[in-house]
Amino acid sequence: MNTEDQERLKQSVNDIAAILYRNTPPEQVTTLEGIEAAIRQHAQQSVLPQLALFLRQKQLEQVKDTPET
Repeated sequence: MNTEDQERLKQSVNDIAAILYRNTPPEQVTTLEGIEAAIRQHAQQSVLPQLALFLRQKQLEQVKDTPET
């Protein structure tokens, strides 16, 4: 990953973290265990499904653009 992509990814992750933090009960982020549980829950419910959809769409685009033999 080049430096520009690393910086962009870092900023995007910080933006996502701010959104997830706003949507996490305050009592859940008082311990490391609670923080880990909140991250896992948000990732499984919101972040990872969206990543999977994005990657699947890219895969389908590649298949579509591949000439048939």
